Amino acid sequence: MSALSVLTDADDGVPIRAVAADGLAAWVAGQPARIANWVSATGFKADGGATLLLAGPDGALELVLLGLGRGDDPWATGGLAKTLPKGRYRLVEVIGLAPALESQFSTWAALAWALGAYQFARYRKEAVAADRLAVLKWPDKCDRDYVTRAVTAAVLTRDLINTPAADMLPDALASAAADVAARHKASFRVTVGEDLLAGGYPLIHAVGRAGAVAPRLIDFAWGAPDRPKVTLVGKGVCFDTGGLDLKPASGMALMKKDMGGAATVLGLAQMIMAANLPVRLRVLIPAVENAVAGNAFRPGDVLASRHGLSVEIGNTDAEGRLVLADALSDAAAEKPALLIDCATLTGAARTALGPDLPALFTDDEALAAEFIQAARAAHDPVWRLPLWKPYRKMIDSKIADINNAGDSPFAGAITAALFLKEFVGADTPWAHLDLYAWNPSDRPGRPHGGEALAQRAMYELVARRFGGR
Repeated sequence: MSALSVLTDADDGVPIRAVAADGLAAWVAGQPARIANWVSATGFKADGGATLLLAGPDGALELVLLGLGRGDDPWATGGLAKTLPKGRYRLVEVIGLAPALESQFSTWAALAWALGAYQFARYRKEAVAADRLAVLKWPDKCDRDYVTRAVTAAVLTRDLINTPAADMLPDALASAAADVAARHKASFRVTVGEDLLAGGYPLIHAVGRAGAVAPRLIDFAWGAPDRPKVTLVGKGVCFDTGGLDLKPASGMALMKKDMGGAATVLGLAQMIMAANLPVRLRVLIPAVENAVAGNAFRPGDVLASRHGLSVEIGNTDAEGRLVLADALSDAAAEKPALLIDCATLTGAARTALGPDLPALFTDDEALAAEFIQAARAAHDPVWRLPLWKPYRKMIDSKIADINNAGDSPFAGAITAALFLKEFVGADTPWAHLDLYAWNPSDRPGRPHGGEALAQRAMYELVARRFGGR
């Protein structure tokens, strides 16, 4: 079932009146006594996402009141596809919102409704059938093209992350990327196994060589060559055992999602190409399994990198930054107008910011400001953390140019970002997102499982920066 199938062009349906808490009393005052009394009897306060069903004189459902709270929750409709009685609905009125919020509400209502209908049913005999979900008429003034692109991108990302590693190892991830590239007539190539060494990607090879499926670098490009270059790099660690620095069972349980950065940039790339944004897009995904075998890389090894820096391995469980390093070095050599990498990189970022807030790192002040503005506009938050240069010494090595982990227990997300910065250089507008890519619990519009965090924020940034807005 497509998440977009819960949006329809049919004109009939039960009306929904969306009302902010500040506008409820005035609306109720103008209603018939039976409605006013029912609102009072139920204690409905128009809290964000709350619903009140009102029956007509014949007992049939006549109206749904949807609470908007203060009016600033973009997920107010996110639970309705699964919680309202099955049938068709239409948004007829928005009450009590400020004009600036009201102008966006139709688009966000459709987006949240569709994303809330998402379910990952690949391995289930029974799933919620489409005819058991509530369906919304496309709201008036809704940006249908944007909603379609954003939902399609998020569903792709969620599906890839939710798929267990047995069915999403580097070859399967490359196949998914090839499908995205083919749909938009992008050029596509993959460098696999020993060819990584010949091609100058020794870190990607070292991390992935112990896996059952050979490591690879996925690389595709789209758009006219004379357009501004936008390059996306996504961490594609399809499963992470921790390597010889083996994770405990509890730490390994969710490691199918360690390719969440790759899944996020694939969905973002799909959005950019579907919108035909005026950029030259390149996507780089180092796809590996960090496995345990006789040929696994070891703590204390010194590895070469594409950039020319030697890397001492302080911890084999800090593998994501290694594969990103080779990909970032390749990307930066083209001097793109914008370079973004996405990675499920550190537990330290989650400890600091929790599961909902991706950590944003950049030393480009203008880019940071634009990124944060775009995130706010897209209702898709990020939180900036510092690239604190004095901490660079924490990843010094006595025998190599740099250590991939160092031995300090402090500032793990920052030192990981500083490690990546070494492979980007000083002249490239670059941002690094350390994200969780997972919803630990069900919430309106955001079911438990894989999640496309900051995807719409990055789309908004690219669209604003390069003329798509």
